[in-house]
Amino acid sequence: MSNDEDVRPGIALTSRHLSLRGAPVIPVSGELHYSRVPRHRWAERLRQMRAGGVTVVASYVFWLHHVERRGEPRFDGNLDVRAFVDEVRAAGLDMVLRIGPWCHGESRNGGFPDWVQQAPVTHRTDDPAYLPLVEEWFGQLAAALGRPELLGIQLENELYDQPGHLVTLKRLARAAGLSAPLWTATAWGGADLPEDEVLPLYGGYGDGFWVDADAPWDPTFRDHYFFSHVWDDPGIGADVRRLHEARLGTPQPRTPSPLFPPATCELSGGMGTAYHRRPWPRALDVATIAHCKIGNGSAWQGYYMYAGGTNPPHTQESHATGYPNDMQRLGYDFHAPIGEAGLLGESHAALRRQHAFLAAFGDRLAEMPSTLPSVRPNGVDDTETLRYALRSDGDSGFLFIAWHQPHFPLPTYRQAQFQVSLGPRALTLPPVDIPAGTIACWPLRLAVGEVHLDWATASVLTVLPGEIPTLVLVASAGIDVSCSVDGVESVVTPGFQPIRLAPALDLLALPAEAADSVWVDSRRRLLLSDDELRWGPDGRIEAVGTGVPSVRVYNGSGFVPLPFHPGPAGFEVAAEFEEVRPAAGTVPVAYGKFEGRQSAPTPETFDELAAVYRLAVPPVTPELDVFLHIEWAGDVGELRVDGRPVTDRFWDGSPWTVNLRDVHWRPGSVLTLHLLPLAAGSTVSLPHEAHQRLLAADAQLLDLTSVRVLARQCFVERTEP
Repeated sequence: MSNDEDVRPGIALTSRHLSLRGAPVIPVSGELHYSRVPRHRWAERLRQMRAGGVTVVASYVFWLHHVERRGEPRFDGNLDVRAFVDEVRAAGLDMVLRIGPWCHGESRNGGFPDWVQQAPVTHRTDDPAYLPLVEEWFGQLAAALGRPELLGIQLENELYDQPGHLVTLKRLARAAGLSAPLWTATAWGGADLPEDEVLPLYGGYGDGFWVDADAPWDPTFRDHYFFSHVWDDPGIGADVRRLHEARLGTPQPRTPSPLFPPATCELSGGMGTAYHRRPWPRALDVATIAHCKIGNGSAWQGYYMYAGGTNPPHTQESHATGYPNDMQRLGYDFHAPIGEAGLLGESHAALRRQHAFLAAFGDRLAEMPSTLPSVRPNGVDDTETLRYALRSDGDSGFLFIAWHQPHFPLPTYRQAQFQVSLGPRALTLPPVDIPAGTIACWPLRLAVGEVHLDWATASVLTVLPGEIPTLVLVASAGIDVSCSVDGVESVVTPGFQPIRLAPALDLLALPAEAADSVWVDSRRRLLLSDDELRWGPDGRIEAVGTGVPSVRVYNGSGFVPLPFHPGPAGFEVAAEFEEVRPAAGTVPVAYGKFEGRQSAPTPETFDELAAVYRLAVPPVTPELDVFLHIEWAGDVGELRVDGRPVTDRFWDGSPWTVNLRDVHWRPGSVLTLHLLPLAAGSTVSLPHEAHQRLLAADAQLLDLTSVRVLARQCFVERTEP
């Protein structure tokens, strides 16, 4: 264990896996910052996370948000951390609190209140003048929390050269009354950690806002699209690590300690947006990294962020606070699976299929180490060598294939054929072409009930219970589905009805085009819907959308409609808008620099140069959630309600959605959209499509293409009395 002082029955940690409630598991944790989400949305976000396959909620506790002025801690409203932890537990999820005291998370001073940042102390060390400040904060936090049932507590964040300080922080937290069976710390960047005190956690991002605007796609990002047993990512936090690197003694190992399983807390759920660099990772980018980590032997899938949010005013990092990146003042969408507005991002579907697999087979997978092939890519520039890995216990296993990366497209890999020795004989799979964009998890000698499936060339999703169990696979585009049982091969046509593969096993192979419509609920029911689905501990499905929901549930022989209670339907209409003030005829190419990176315009400059549009929202009944869907191009956008900024965005080509209820819009409120043009000569880094659009502009780019109003209703599953 990473802690022998707060042992809890039913929770154990080995060098290979975590056990919860006495069974091996591969947890899926998702980061949601309660202080960045309205309190009335907590339960809803947790249902959305649960529907995505998340089993553990992680959250920073930002000292800055809670104690702006010394001696005046606040734990009310959406700062009520105790109520949030209670909500997490009520949702049937476990909780990890990342208590700092330094958190980062793009928060000003890394989360230190200004009065702490300005104190004459050596921060983040055992300085006797600093520790009483931490002790005071931990005491306030512990008093507010009571004694919640936490799965884990993270100490500090991205602390690389102070192992003794981490031990001190643990002692101070425990003395204040904080406890958890797992104490963790971030291990990336060659961190020197106290080996017997904390569980090392790693991360992996395929791109980052923290590198220079003109920097190419860095090898530290590219690494994550390959299978590897190297877990350290030296790129994460590099923007604030430079001061520490000179103090680090000997280089630290980049692979996990043999005492602990490889585990993560910051896999890319998306990516934040800085003014100078604006990555937009797509669903397949995010899913490929997560898939590779599972193939690499991950014992814990942890995402940052899983749900976006909105900063409290004046709390973001910026050039003005000495941070090398200017961040959005309010918006913290992070292109997450659940966006700032509460709408699902495109990555939600891609990740939830992986999480359904972990829910069904995690107890087996946890006992299976990862093996890499003898012939592997010779570096991050290799686009010819197929990327794959095996997780196996020697008798059965899963073959992981990842053949995707952004920025540098991969060709179709021709005639891949795998031979794997497991159990009594070698398995030889048929040769197949692997199209670019393929991520797959194929079963090998998989036991389902009384049947052993030798292999299949489609990804495992789940097993549906029943007198005769149903193994559910999802086909990959461009790859024929075939399988073998007891040496007898069969070709399977994907569809929505099962086939009897053996007397005691049905097989349902879903077509690739249905993959993003697939949901597996907490009762292990298989559902198909293009609407958003979510559920709580009672298991009842909620379908959310702008129209009457269309949800089908598998009944053993096919899919039938799932009944819902009637209710008023939502709608989607174009919003009227008028330009009340044009943008400046010429905007600067740059607004200044800090440490060589472009600075965002000041609020005063923004107000002087931005175009202003007044938006009209049609009448909406109170029970409907109301969203703006904004298609635009430019530089910086800001939405205001009655003159007050409520959220903002740096343009990167992606749509912008805003939940009007959450920004305190009410009928009769004055709603204005402020858009700053982007100069054609700007050197900010944009995704390829956005960059091409900027290149096509004459002098500057500004376009408000459309504004649509989405009014969404929630329909609840009708159950028999």
